[in-house]
Amino acid sequence: MTGPTLVLDGSAIDDIAGFYAEINRVFMANEDWELGPSLDALDDLLYGGYGALAGHASATVHWTHIAHSRAALGVAATRAWLQEKQAHPGMFNAAGIATQLDALERGVGQTYFDIIMEVFAAHPTLQLRTD
Repeated sequence: MTGPTLVLDGSAIDDIAGFYAEINRVFMANEDWELGPSLDALDDLLYGGYGALAGHASATVHWTHIAHSRAALGVAATRAWLQEKQAHPGMFNAAGIATQLDALERGVGQTYFDIIMEVFAAHPTLQLRTD
């Protein structure tokens, strides 16, 4: 795969806000704006066209210390993220969030880390390397 190799420092990711801070550090360093904390925004970013991916048909993302990130973006962070959404029922699907929380508590739901990995996997022009 050609294109740049971008290195995410997983040891810098201690929560969801830290994940987006690291994404902005790596992908948006030469931009005058930052990506907000949104899975949709992350998905849009990974399509390319701006930031470090602008002008490249493909790229490699090397995510170091991924075990640290997996733990930081695990059940506790996901629960807090879903509960924050649940606190705004007019903005989010309350029933859907309750279902997600229930699955998470039963140990069968996706964590925020799992969702991020799905977002990356949906972009075949990106090769994700981990350690």
